[in-house]
Amino acid sequence: MKRREQWRPVLDAEVKKWSAKSCAKLVAELPDEQAYEVEFEGKQYQVEIQLLENTDKYVHVGVSVDDGSIPASFSPLSKSFIREK
Repeated sequence: MKRREQWRPVLDAEVKKWSAKSCAKLVAELPDEQAYEVEFEGKQYQVEIQLLENTDKYVHVGVSVDDGSIPASFSPLSKSFIREK
């Protein structure tokens, strides 16, 4: 399995976790980009969460995951979601 393919379950889990939150909670928790580490199947991964848009109708959140290795981490696996207000 290629390195980036190993990141997919981590990305999916983080998107699921963050997309379950309300708009108000997302805005409150993401005044700035958040970066943290998670462990998945014995390996460490870097996660970055960013509020991309906050409009009258929705919030748009970006989630990125990588394993912290160079140069692979220069191009993280990313996904975004929109939560309607």
